Amino acid sequence: MFDTLKSYLDSIRARDPAPRSRLEILLYPGVWALGFHRIAHWLFDAKLYFLARMINHISRVLTAIDIHPGATIGRNFFIDHGFTVIGETAEIGNNVTIYQCVTLGGTNPTNGKGGKRHPTLEDNVIIGSGAQIIGPIVVGERGRVGANAVVMEDVPAGATMVGFKARSTLVPAEEWIKEFIPYGTMPDCEDAEGNRIDCIEVLQDELASLKAEIAEIKAGGAHGTQLPEQTSLDLDPKRSGTSD
Repeated sequence: MFDTLKSYLDSIRARDPAPRSRLEILLYPGVWALGFHRIAHWLFDAKLYFLARMINHISRVLTAIDIHPGATIGRNFFIDHGFTVIGETAEIGNNVTIYQCVTLGGTNPTNGKGGKRHPTLEDNVIIGSGAQIIGPIVVGERGRVGANAVVMEDVPAGATMVGFKARSTLVPAEEWIKEFIPYGTMPDCEDAEGNRIDCIEVLQDELASLKAEIAEIKAGGAHGTQLPEQTSLDLDPKRSGTSD
């Protein structure tokens, strides 16, 4: 057991140049959170769900890291600094590194695969600070996710993902959301008749229409059509010849 702990602390020291000794690493919140999780996960597998949740709650209070007892985590997992959330069906391989403020979040359970709602991180994956990995996707071995990236699709082995995924649908939510949508997901929209439609296709059609109108206006200007000039009001009484 001591050799296993020593090997784990050495694996963290190899990835983090800050600590001067193994004893210093023992103070890391990520180390404590993983230790609590090992106990909670054992209780969870034994179907002692309340006790598992209680250990999880204590860990969250002490470390500001929330790892669901059901999550499966491999060897040498390192959370640097903390403030991380890991969902119930997340699976994490060996030698994975996660920086602060990362979420391994879920999607609507009806969109999952047999109840699988959270990501799978294969061996040697690195997740940058603030990244959001959402849904039952797979980040392949040696995959990298940059800081603040939003990832909702599988990441090939060795690939590096950067940038934002989120974008506005420009659809008034109050007009079509009829009930609670878990995790705030908006997979599709509805038309006036209640039929499901692809929001992206609607936006693309609107964009094409706007481009056509702009091209028509530009074409009219090129042929000598005069566009109405913007008028302005002169509110200076001295210049306008009026007085109070």
